[in-house]
Amino acid sequence: MLAEIITIGDEILIGQIVDSNSAWMAQQLNLIGLKVKQISSVSDDAQHILEALSLAEKRADLILITGGLGPTKDDITKHTLCTYFNTKLIRNTTVENQVIQFFRDRDREPGNINLQQADVPEICTVIENQQGTAPGMWFDKGEKVFVSMPGVPYEMMAMMEQNILPMLKKKFKTPYIYHRTLLTQGVGESQLAQWIAEWEDALPPHIKLAYLPSPGTVRLRLSASGAEEKVLKEDVDVQIEKVKLLIGRNIFGEGEQTLAEVIQELMISKGLKLALGESCTGGFVSHLITSIPGSSAYYQGGVIPYQNEMKTFWLGVNDETLAKHGAVSEEVVKEMASGLCDVFQSDYSIAISGIAGPGGATKDKPVGLVWVAIGTPDNIITRKLQFGSNRIRNIQMTALSSLNLLRKVVLGLSN
Repeated sequence: MLAEIITIGDEILIGQIVDSNSAWMAQQLNLIGLKVKQISSVSDDAQHILEALSLAEKRADLILITGGLGPTKDDITKHTLCTYFNTKLIRNTTVENQVIQFFRDRDREPGNINLQQADVPEICTVIENQQGTAPGMWFDKGEKVFVSMPGVPYEMMAMMEQNILPMLKKKFKTPYIYHRTLLTQGVGESQLAQWIAEWEDALPPHIKLAYLPSPGTVRLRLSASGAEEKVLKEDVDVQIEKVKLLIGRNIFGEGEQTLAEVIQELMISKGLKLALGESCTGGFVSHLITSIPGSSAYYQGGVIPYQNEMKTFWLGVNDETLAKHGAVSEEVVKEMASGLCDVFQSDYSIAISGIAGPGGATKDKPVGLVWVAIGTPDNIITRKLQFGSNRIRNIQMTALSSLNLLRKVVLGLSN
């Protein structure tokens, strides 16, 4: 079964917003066994939309449409769908009542323009929008299905999860799809491919491996499809255990876990406290940690000592160490890590100092050079990292590398 995704809106085509809807929808469709044939973005122009719908109908069994359902004159999707399906708009009293209640819940009364959200194509099946006022619309055209949804991401996602995906699974009798994703950090895609080449070559035909790299991490996704869900799970689980024997040290989690979530679970389970000193990441590691609810159970706090004087004032770094070795050095991050544990009364600490770029490099210390130290109850463990010239990417990769080093140190995997 093939699907096509069409996003509507001039704001997408001029780059004012990024089309994140299509990527999310494609992932959800893949999980239920529907393959996306094409993704298109079209302007707020009726003829352009009609042409896109006609072409999509020839290519796909399912056409998902987002955008253009707002109450203003530039939102023309409903009218264009009426033209395409040769129907007319009618007032849906259920939707009208929902729109009224939506506004009254916010101590407001809807205007006529808001109530027009309840005007829907006569032949469509209305899909409730629990997060907004624009309903979704389901059209059956022979064996083809068209679904129009709001472009607001959280409205579209809720509608998909609560209504549309269950309806699609029932309509199309999709095959079972089973995925498991391993999350790795600290090793590149090509190196991973070399390490697991024999295992990958021996995978059964119904199991596929995908490498999904991003700055600092590589996800390995195993996917299997077939008629028997239990068999698929058993087959994939067997392969997961095999590959863990090959690269287990580099795997920090599974599925949608983040390193910050893994660190939080690990530290809390062991009753450990953590402090941070971030000289080149500017608080980004702390941001990742505190983005997870419950981080206060283990995270004591941190400092961002960009200037040398602050490294000395807050963390007790020796002036002579700074003068002799420079801020970006193993010696300095070791003293930072030690000072952090003292100041914050923590069991572990992460100290970071580096040259994020694009300036600040010297002959001996290029852009992308980072030193990381992990303070522990027994000793201090350091790592020298070398990244590229992109400042934002350097910060991201430093943060992930630091958290993963902490994970390995706590688990005794750092050697």
